[in-house]
Amino acid sequence: MATQLANIPATGTPATGFANPLVQARGFLSQPAVKRALPMIFMVGLIAAAALAWATMRTPPQKVLFPGLGDADKAAVMQALDTANIDNAVDDTGSITVGDDDYHKARMLLAGQDLPKAAPGGYALLDQLPMGVSRAVEGERVKQARETEIARSIQELDAVAEARVHLATPESTVFVRDQAAPTASVVLKLQPGRALSDAQTRSIVNLVAASVPGMKPDAVTIVDQMGTLLSKSTDGSGGGESDKRIEIQRRVEEKVRAQIAQLLTPLVGAGNFTAEVQADVNLDETQATRESYEKQGTVRAEQGSWTGNQPGAGGQPGGIPGALSNTAPAASTLATPATGGAQPAPNGQTTPAGPVTDAMKQSDSFARSYDLGKEISVSRSAPGEIKRLSVAVLLRDPDKGRRTAMEIQQITGLVQAAVGFNAQRQDQVNVISKKFSSPLDAAAEPAWYQAEWVPMVLRNATALVIALLVLLLGVRPLAKALMKKRDDAPAGARLAFANPNADPRSPGAPIDPNAPVSIEMLDSTRNYDDRVGLVRGFTRENPARAALAVRDMIKAGDGQ
Repeated sequence: MATQLANIPATGTPATGFANPLVQARGFLSQPAVKRALPMIFMVGLIAAAALAWATMRTPPQKVLFPGLGDADKAAVMQALDTANIDNAVDDTGSITVGDDDYHKARMLLAGQDLPKAAPGGYALLDQLPMGVSRAVEGERVKQARETEIARSIQELDAVAEARVHLATPESTVFVRDQAAPTASVVLKLQPGRALSDAQTRSIVNLVAASVPGMKPDAVTIVDQMGTLLSKSTDGSGGGESDKRIEIQRRVEEKVRAQIAQLLTPLVGAGNFTAEVQADVNLDETQATRESYEKQGTVRAEQGSWTGNQPGAGGQPGGIPGALSNTAPAASTLATPATGGAQPAPNGQTTPAGPVTDAMKQSDSFARSYDLGKEISVSRSAPGEIKRLSVAVLLRDPDKGRRTAMEIQQITGLVQAAVGFNAQRQDQVNVISKKFSSPLDAAAEPAWYQAEWVPMVLRNATALVIALLVLLLGVRPLAKALMKKRDDAPAGARLAFANPNADPRSPGAPIDPNAPVSIEMLDSTRNYDDRVGLVRGFTRENPARAALAVRDMIKAGDGQ
């Protein structure tokens, strides 16, 4: 028996001088103490991994609160956040970060405490001017203060988050031809989801132009954070005129569409019709001037003379021939000239009372001045006249039945009367009734998964599920295996002592690997592999007894 034990080959020891790391690790893990502690180590590792996953998943994403703050402002901001129990940290760039859920709360808190302390701006810059500065530096400070004040005024609008103003004010000169008008550029950062209307844009333009002496509204340019030009071009390039014409056409179409909706809503109900309008609007502006003259002018002045015979039948000579004295003078009469007044007759003759006829004239010479009739008319046609109107109305069929042709004709007549149908302009109004593909949906409300609490619940639920999976799929099977091994050890001992009268030398006797191993069992084992297994098990379980058995076998061999 001693010879058999001595001939057992050694395992786990390589023949080479350098040990294989895998073999060493396998040998370390095959030690009884390590095997007993391995499940516990694995369970502790899984618990640590679950705790790490929980801590990682439950931490919300971080967001930079204020980039580029000074050290004093950082200290004040962090102190205010710590006082309000808001978790904060400093990232690698030195910026203060808070959780995404606490971002808006932290901004409102710091704004209420006037943090961070901004650099002095506006007219406060003028209070820091040292004595004896040059005029150029003073002018730049004044311009900077004016830019800051204008930007603060623009930021008072609800849709504007931030504003920056750049003024270009040329120096004044005594030469009139060298005078240059000031200009301004405004950069706006709008609130998320907000946009400036045309009225608000014009208000900003007028505000900036009125804040700088000599600046015109055309010299103000406004750009948003996306690079979109908000101020309209009015320099004659045509951009402003085109926008104005498009706006006129849009207003006409909206007016006609509103009239149709106001007419059909009480008749067929809201949502049971849809209308589209295409208006061909005359956007050309014409201006004409006309002058006309009368063919027959009006005499303005006349000057001349004429000669003629003695008066006719009414003026025959009479009286005693040769008796020129003691006669009363003829009665004076007021003569009214026919053309341009009375002219004295030659040789002392007087002009007869009444119009002078051509028979009474021997010769005449006149110079006349005429005034021509003049008429000036100016006509101006403003844009906006409708040249052609096309209207299409789609009605929803009732739930039961369909609309008759008479009903559609009546509705068509009502629509024509509402939009001002004119056949001479070749207007078109088309009304049909069909089934709609789907009912009109109500005003869409935000979905439940877009709420603010959903991301936080998902993060916490995911971390909890991961922890439960680790416990159920990792820790629980290991704990069961460990408890089963502990329960199987006493069962093996009970199996060994269950039949003490059984003959271990019998060839058919089963060998329990967990049963106690004795020298008799080694002697009774016929199979070499079983004997090697019993020797290893006996040595592993009872190293002291194995040493004693080897010693006894050696002594027995020496005695023989």
